Amino acid sequence: MVSAIIRAFDYLFYFSRKEIVEWFKKCLLEKYADFSGRARRKEYWMFVLFSMIAMVVLMVIGGVLDAIFGSNGIVSMILLVVYALAIFMPSLAVAIRRLHDLDKSGWWYLIAFIPFGSIVLLVFFCLEGTPGANQFGPASK
Repeated sequence: MVSAIIRAFDYLFYFSRKEIVEWFKKCLLEKYADFSGRARRKEYWMFVLFSMIAMVVLMVIGGVLDAIFGSNGIVSMILLVVYALAIFMPSLAVAIRRLHDLDKSGWWYLIAFIPFGSIVLLVFFCLEGTPGANQFGPASK
């Protein structure tokens, strides 16, 4: 099932699985807590895509383990909480770098805590970055 989802995303977005994994590794390993600089749309969305796929895989694995051990969702919850804790810092870092690409301060991320602020962030994350250098660094392309 997961491979079918990956193939569907490959078809829709014309990205190879290797490319998705490479962007994820770049954010997770090379720029784990790097809040400076800029992140282009591709870097941000490849990270989000791989994160969502990994979460679905963990949910399936957790569900199977819960069924085997009869643990009423405890294994699934533990897997997802550990994953969420591991991915929190890189997720925040890539989101702030994405805002920097739009020439906006990372403090704009706090808009997510007000009603409908997440929609504003979603729109920001979909916009093309500022061309050329800005106050946060050279162009990200």
